[in-house]
Amino acid sequence: MKNLTVVSNPLILRDITYLRNKETKEYQFRLALRRIAYALAIEISKEFEMIEFDVETPLEITKGYNLKKQIVLVPVLRAGLSLVNSFIEMIPNAKVGHIGLQRDEKTLKPVDYYYKAPKNLDISKVIVLDPMLATGGSSSAAFTFLKNKGAVDCVMASLIASPEGIEKLSSDHPDVPIYTAMLDRELNENGFILPGLGDAGDRTFGTL
Repeated sequence: MKNLTVVSNPLILRDITYLRNKETKEYQFRLALRRIAYALAIEISKEFEMIEFDVETPLEITKGYNLKKQIVLVPVLRAGLSLVNSFIEMIPNAKVGHIGLQRDEKTLKPVDYYYKAPKNLDISKVIVLDPMLATGGSSSAAFTFLKNKGAVDCVMASLIASPEGIEKLSSDHPDVPIYTAMLDRELNENGFILPGLGDAGDRTFGTL
């Protein structure tokens, strides 16, 4: 899959294991998730366009760099909120929008209930944050929504993805690069990723 990047190293594999383990406490889950999000932010940033300018050190003038485009983070509520802080720490001047999508448990299709995003999406790099790329329906709907609002340069960031979710998002939005820390085996009949880690939102916010 040419638009898929699996971000992996020994530390990420260790932290994915923490996330999978049903005995992992909430605070441990949050810390592991936060560390993986840092790694995703760093990997995604490799494709950021830069501008050069002169900066004066205490000793001489040298080249400095900054991001060319405004970065807009759009977490899919509510689980996507768990990834925001790590990305903000890595990209302090990023703006944050929100999309509220919930999955109809019968049809497994997304239903939107909230949207708020910064202006100028057309000249920004928009990163959608959602820990679980499961059926791909919510993520696909989020990108459709954002593109209708003017977004052009979009990226997907997730912790764990299913082959079905990757296929759905790639089919609907072939221009969107997908970054994930783990590509899992499949979905079960209820649309949950296997082996997965359960519900990322519930495990992050303690609403099991």
